[in-house]
Formats: sequence, structure tokens, C-alpha cells
Amino acid sequence: MGQVFDLAIIGGGINGCGIARDAAGRGNSVFLCEMNDLASGTSSWSTKLVHGGLRYLEYYEFHLVREALIEREILWRIAPHIIHPVRFVLPHHAGLRPAWLLRLGLFLYDHIGGRKLLPPTRSVDLARDSVGKPLNPGRYRKGFEYSDCVVDDARLVILTARDAADRGADIRTRTRAVETHQSDGLWRITVEDTLSRERSTIAARILVNAGGPWVEQVLTLGAGVNTRARVRLVQGSHIVVRKLYDHDRAYIFQNGDGRIVFAIPYRDDFTLIGTTDRDYEGDPAKVKASSEEIAYLCASVSEYLAKPVKPQDVVWSYAGVRPLYDDGASEAKAATREYAFELDTPGGAPLLSVYGGKITTYRRLAEEALEKLSPYLKGTKAREGWTAKAALPGGDMEVSAVAALTANLLRSYPFLTEGHAKRLALAYGTRAAKMLGTAKTTTDLGREFGATLTEREVCYLISDEWACTVEDVIWRRSKLGLRMSAADIAELESWFAERTEAGRPREAEARP
Repeated sequence: MGQVFDLAIIGGGINGCGIARDAAGRGNSVFLCEMNDLASGTSSWSTKLVHGGLRYLEYYEFHLVREALIEREILWRIAPHIIHPVRFVLPHHAGLRPAWLLRLGLFLYDHIGGRKLLPPTRSVDLARDSVGKPLNPGRYRKGFEYSDCVVDDARLVILTARDAADRGADIRTRTRAVETHQSDGLWRITVEDTLSRERSTIAARILVNAGGPWVEQVLTLGAGVNTRARVRLVQGSHIVVRKLYDHDRAYIFQNGDGRIVFAIPYRDDFTLIGTTDRDYEGDPAKVKASSEEIAYLCASVSEYLAKPVKPQDVVWSYAGVRPLYDDGASEAKAATREYAFELDTPGGAPLLSVYGGKITTYRRLAEEALEKLSPYLKGTKAREGWTAKAALPGGDMEVSAVAALTANLLRSYPFLTEGHAKRLALAYGTRAAKMLGTAKTTTDLGREFGATLTEREVCYLISDEWACTVEDVIWRRSKLGLRMSAADIAELESWFAERTEAGRPREAEARP
């Protein structure tokens, strides 16, 4: 018999990769398979926030908010290149939540999570502060400003997986689990390479089901488990428009239906608007923002902004399905964002299924998952809590060091433009120099595909970050798809076609 892994994980979203990282860092052997690309499901279609979740206080989710607020600063410290603080402005709407209730909620938000680095809430005179200029004149005169963080969600997943792999985990993308069964007290998982159609079987002592929206489908692969836990699929859609205002603060707008909508500065030249909350039935892989949702988001922000946003202003829209733990809430917006586990031992080998969760609490979710599995793993207590202090790849710097890193890149690689250097610093942190290598001129970076994307960078994404397709590169490992022309993208597609063997770019040849 070949290698027997301590853990086999099905699902390459934030939860699966978080568990893989924590387990590998504690000395366990880990196998993870993802049927598509890392973060290609729910994890890359979020509102791009690392936050406590101010609105969850209305549903008395105090434990969730407190845990998320604590995690907010932890994640900022370990990944300051992809997580950044932002001030959020909450205008007071006279017809909705009273000002005293907003003050109370923000007081709790400031104090229940042990805030240390981020500045506290303050009142804002919207008639005098520049943040009031984009709003409807005379309609919104006072508001509040508080702190949260924004994140490059897909890169958070990929860097978490990269760290897991650096610590010994076997991470396989485009690899679908097609059957699971038990034999001699071990899990046997048959997996299929979705590009070559080749199948193989791996053995593991523990199976972790981190399938996200597909968590229930994973249980049908032969696990032999009948669980009462259920996942509730909730669709969240977002739109991106050209930059709506000149300052760097975000807005959180209240709607008459009780929902809230964010307007967040995005990638320098854009504004991200979202999200919706509605129950979803169907294939999670086929979810997309509907025309009704796009119209709803446009109308929601237009209620507040002096210049209305129209559907024709949308340059990109996306939707994701949140796999929430079904707590029986009557409305999708009220469904809990807490996570839950189901631990079963059919035939003696443990199976842990993960339900719910949010990006902000993924690290803590992974810790709790391993706590539940500790009776079946050796030595898991030895490094308990290590992920709270260990930087993610590229994040080994101070939280305020991105500007200094950009300056260092410009000194070391003077042929870069300032915008290019800044983008690389924000994407790769201290690993940007590894990607650039010994390049002395732009020619050394190979072909340029547009929007500062070079052949050298694409090759790095293939060899070090599991990129296999154009979509992997321009929509998950970056958002350069927002800036690249159709001709640029076609050239990149042609390059991939030339470098593809059996549908997969060859990592061994991934150098310009």
C-alpha cells in the first residue's frame, strides 16, 4: 500500500485550504483535492471584506461578531499585503434605524472584539465632511464612520493553500473526488484528473468534507452517512462600476427592506457594490447575477448618491452561493453565518463535514475542526494556535509596509512603473522579488499581455500558484480582467494554448 495521509480534504475553498494549512503546520500529512480551481466557488465571489459583520448584531449574533472582530486584526497582521483597513461611512437615514440604535451597535462593534490597531468609530457631519459630497444634497446630514478591512478573497485562499503546500500538503486542483469508501479502517478516495480523465486512489485516516455548496453532494459519494445537518444556499450578487467618488472611504447604506448594501473603492478605478441575499436552488456552478438583482443594487445606492447608478454603468457583475448552515431562519438575510461541524465515524474512520462560515473566521474554523479531530490525530495540540502568528506567503512585514515595499521594488527593479510595482506589492508582498527574479529589463519579463501582466508573472502563477487557465490568472489570482482588452485576453489565451499539454500547462516548462 502507498502513502496513507492523516487527512484527506475534499474542497479547495477557504475552509478546506485553511484546514489543510493548519493541519500541515502541526506535522500532519495532508491531501486536498479541488474539482476546479482554488477559490473558484464561493470563496472568490464575496464582498471582499474581512469584518465583524455589523448587521449581525441585529440578529443577536454576538459570538459570531466578537469572533470575527478578533480574527479581523489577526488576518490583517498575517497578510497585510492583501488585507487593508478601510473607513466605512454609515449615513443616518431618518426613516430607518434610529441614530441611538446605530450608536449602540457601533459602540458594541468597537468594544466586544478587542480592537487594538484600527481607529474607533466617530460621528460625521456629512454637510461639512468631504465624504458627504457624493451623497444626495440636503438629505443626509449626519452619519457615523467606523473601521473594517477589505481583502483580496481569492488570493487569501491561494496563499493559504501555498503555505499548506510549503508545509508538506499535497494540493491537487482540477481533481474531482468521484468515490469514497472505507476499508481496513481507512478512507479510500478515488479521484479523477478532470483534464486527463486519469483516476487514482488515495488512502487517509480522516476525511474532511469541505465541499461548500456541494457539501451534501460529497456525502453521496459513498461515505455511508445520513446527517440531519443541512446547508442553505443563499445567493449574493455584486456589481462593479467606474469609480463613483474621489475619496478612499467606503459606504454602508441601509435599505427600506432591512438589508444593507456596501459601496467600496475597488482596484483604484472602480467601485464595488453589493450584496443581495436570496435563497438559491440549482447548480451552484451556474449562479449569476440576475437583471433584477443588478437593478436592485443600482436603485439601492442611487437612493443615497447624488448621481444615480444605472444598469448600463455596470462593467462587471458576479454572483456566488453562500453555503450557510440551515438554522431555520425565515429570510435569507437572517440566516446565521456561524459555522457548524458534523463528525461521523461510519465504520470507524472519522468523517468531518463543514457547514457555513465566512471568510473572516476561516482560520478559527480550521482550529476548531482540528480540535474536533484531535482524538484521531497525534500531536495536534503541540502547535495549537500557530496560524494566528505565522504570516501567509508574502505577508512577513509590518501592516503599514506596503508603500515601503513598493519603493524597494522600484529601487531593485527600476524598469518597473510605480503602478506596476504597487500592484505586485499588493499581490505578492515580500514574494514579489521571487517572481521578478534576476530581471534587469522589461525584456527579461517576457511578453506583456496588457495591464502590466507579463509572461514572467503568468509562469510564476502556473508554477507556484496552480494557475491553469486564463480565467485563473485574470479573475482569481488577479482582477486584471477589468483592465485587459478583448485583444489582450485573446493573446493570453493563444499563449496558454501553445503551452498546454493534455489540457494542463506544464509546470516544469513554466518559465519565459
